[in-house]
Amino acid sequence: MSQHHRQSQSRVLSSSPVDTTSVGFCPTFKKFKRKDDECRAFVKKVIMSRFFKIIMISTVTSNGFFMALWTSYEIRYRLFRLLELSEIFFVSICTSELSMKLYVDPINYWKNGYNVLDVIVMIIMLLPYTVRELMGRQFTYVHIADGMQSLRILKLIGYSRGIRTLIIAVGQTVYTVASVLLLLFLLMYIFAILGFCLFGSADKGDHENWGNLAAAFFTLFSLATVDGWTDLQKQLDNREFALSRAFTIIFILLASFIFLNMFVGVMIMHTEDSIKKFERELMLERQVTLMGEKQVILQRQQEEISRLMHIQENADCKSFSELVENFKKTLHHTDPMVLDDFGTSLPFIDIYFSTLDYQDTTVHKLQELYYEIVHVLGLMLEDLPQEKPQSLEKVEEK
Repeated sequence: MSQHHRQSQSRVLSSSPVDTTSVGFCPTFKKFKRKDDECRAFVKKVIMSRFFKIIMISTVTSNGFFMALWTSYEIRYRLFRLLELSEIFFVSICTSELSMKLYVDPINYWKNGYNVLDVIVMIIMLLPYTVRELMGRQFTYVHIADGMQSLRILKLIGYSRGIRTLIIAVGQTVYTVASVLLLLFLLMYIFAILGFCLFGSADKGDHENWGNLAAAFFTLFSLATVDGWTDLQKQLDNREFALSRAFTIIFILLASFIFLNMFVGVMIMHTEDSIKKFERELMLERQVTLMGEKQVILQRQQEEISRLMHIQENADCKSFSELVENFKKTLHHTDPMVLDDFGTSLPFIDIYFSTLDYQDTTVHKLQELYYEIVHVLGLMLEDLPQEKPQSLEKVEEK
């Protein structure tokens, strides 16, 4: 019954107009072939280049510096034109970046979370201009839109792998940290009720810090962070509460020394794991890059060796060594050479071929020596006296 109900429900959902439109649109879009592959490849190469990343990082950093100057009214008045030009330049650069990335891949662009973050930052960037145009410059909440411009600095996340690694580490600790914070909340709830009953009495209680549950929570938060806990305890001592010191010490031990340190420990563990993973990925990328460069050099050297062997067959060179010496004269100081793999160097190949010749000669001489030893042993066996059988000796004696 339940399985049949799920199948029928899935059929109903799949037959909705939105799904039908999306299912029909995706194959149609996939069949669509763009005719600007060369231009798109060039734009993608520009976006992925190191120079473009340096430009974006420098632009975002300089804009953050100008925003810091903008917070001073005196500097804002003196450098008004410079700040205005820097704002126009920053908005133009970010708009161009967004347009180029959307032009390269308008579908897969939205699958990257950091690209979505850039779009959100771009919307926040244009928010003050939109608010001033629609609501006027005297709008009450326009300063909120101005304050949100500090989120522009988040564009650096997309260009820094180190920051992305830390964000991944924080994301991996969400469930563990949530469990620790839930336990801390339960502890604070228990102690808040207990503190309200002990120190928030109507007649001589501390109504400012323990008068209700919200005030008790705020007081316990100050005790958990060990911020001004001596002043809070002095207020309780002035009212002569008997269990106040035991209450404060137990809560600080549990909340500050156990739960908060547990929270910090979880963050440190996951951060170290993410950093180690990041270092392994960097090492693997370097090895892949190095292997790619080696393969290119090795392929070039193999082609050169094949060409040399072909020349040796057609030319009048006496030996491979002479051919190598002639080839060395054509080399330049900028020609690459793989030094880590000794077996790919031309001197090694020359020595290897010479060793093979010596090995063949040695094997031939060993074979001749073996035949001579066998011949000598045969002659020695012929010279030995032959022993008569015992039966013949008995017959002769008779």
